[in-house]
Amino acid sequence: MMRVPTIEMAETVTAALDRNAAAAAAMTGCRWERHWVCKSRPGLANHAMARVVWDQLQALGAPHWGEEARVVARAMQAELGLAPMEQPFIPEMSQLIDPEAAEAILRHDLPPSQRNSTSDDYTDMTWHAPTARFYIARPALQAPPGFAYPAWVMNALGGIRATIDPMVERAAQVLALSALRLIEDGAARDAAWAEFTERTGGGVGGSRWVPPLCDYPPPIHFRWPEYITTPRGQDWWIPSAMPGA
Repeated sequence: MMRVPTIEMAETVTAALDRNAAAAAAMTGCRWERHWVCKSRPGLANHAMARVVWDQLQALGAPHWGEEARVVARAMQAELGLAPMEQPFIPEMSQLIDPEAAEAILRHDLPPSQRNSTSDDYTDMTWHAPTARFYIARPALQAPPGFAYPAWVMNALGGIRATIDPMVERAAQVLALSALRLIEDGAARDAAWAEFTERTGGGVGGSRWVPPLCDYPPPIHFRWPEYITTPRGQDWWIPSAMPGA
């Protein structure tokens, strides 16, 4: 897996890995194979869509975590030997931040030449239709100075209704309102498509459009793990489905 801001950088990394594999195989009398599972394109911005979504998020406001969620959070703090806090959640969870201000924070430590950052697979969709990405905070606890919560805390907060539902429900509301706005507002649709057309140099297939990076066989031959019982207990393994392996 690699995460880089440009396709050119990814190709450079891949070429180096290929050379390393070939050299190791040559020294040890082995053969080597490369199997791609996925390639995704960098994201294509659409400020018109971002403004539509930001309008709806402002209208709805940040999610709110009530006393039921705070009781759960305090119980986790007590389990870890901490003094339960009156306000156990970080304040950023319930605050809105303007997209341009958030972008400025993200880019503060990036080289000016770097256009893309973070990683996800939604970016491939941005090359086929105007797309916006928004974040709704997931629950996170305040920590005393010098203390770091173990990983189970974040996992638990993401699986308990009282703590995770406010995030999920507000995200669904933002999606629904944004979709309704686009259905009803022809000017908003036109602005989003005009920006998409300009950024791609004419839309899908345009002069600046990046086609899908599907230059490899579909990775449909890999096996799922099989769960087995061994003298040591339950385990799993991945049987080979590759001819000659």
